[in-house]
Amino acid sequence: MGIKSYNPYTPSRRHMTGSDFSEITKSTPEKSLTVSLKKNAGRNNQGKITVRHRGGGSRRKYRIIDFKRRKDGVAATVLSIEYDPNRTANIALICYADGEKAYILAPEGLKVGQKVMNGPEAEVRVGNCLPLELIPVGTMVHNIELHPGKGGQMVRSAGNGAQLMAKEGKYATLRLPSGEMRMVPIVCRASVGVVGNGDHNLINIGKAGRKRNMGIRPTVRGSVMNPNDHPHGGGEGKTGIGRPGPCTPWGKPALGLKTRKKNKPSNKLIVRRRDGKALTK
Repeated sequence: MGIKSYNPYTPSRRHMTGSDFSEITKSTPEKSLTVSLKKNAGRNNQGKITVRHRGGGSRRKYRIIDFKRRKDGVAATVLSIEYDPNRTANIALICYADGEKAYILAPEGLKVGQKVMNGPEAEVRVGNCLPLELIPVGTMVHNIELHPGKGGQMVRSAGNGAQLMAKEGKYATLRLPSGEMRMVPIVCRASVGVVGNGDHNLINIGKAGRKRNMGIRPTVRGSVMNPNDHPHGGGEGKTGIGRPGPCTPWGKPALGLKTRKKNKPSNKLIVRRRDGKALTK
């Protein structure tokens, strides 16, 4: 999918870019596979803001994506490639031979009319989903399960793919897009190929209003606030934060504080962290 630019009839429009949606073949979603999406503006069930800077935005319908791919041995035909406002990747509408329809993540190279299949008997071909034990070493995969039958949880955003590096015993070793090397049970499923819409990271938002359409509200820097509003606030003119390290509005350390549990069970499955360091036991 390509990137288009706009005529600069306003200053904010000068550097704005967007997707040309050349891969999209259908503009309206499948009604049976959409549900209403309730807005919570970053609030929890008590009405308290737990995620700041959220609210507003364009209305969306959620597309029900089949991350599990458990309909085995039945060939499906790709009917269309569609835009999904809820994720960076495009989605593909497929129809199985028995008439059932489903949405899957659209990998790079998937075309309308192509056949896809799930299960152990599926070929190792772009769009097919099968267990890691049946996928050759070196293959690029996406939508990877962490627990058998739970559905794909890793490598689902636009342009991403993980490489199958090795298979040994009960585990397969994957190199994730972050550079992390991780072991996954070999019976877990993954889809073959790289997620499509790889140019998504080249899009320049261009103006604040476009971010508001996405449901993201403005963020004010702490250093321009008063001391009673933020630990970074105060001072005459442009000053630093006056602290050894940056803090949250509530005085807690930010940017560098480790928040991962030291005894997290999945630590033993991580061969190499994304920064190349060994995990502390």
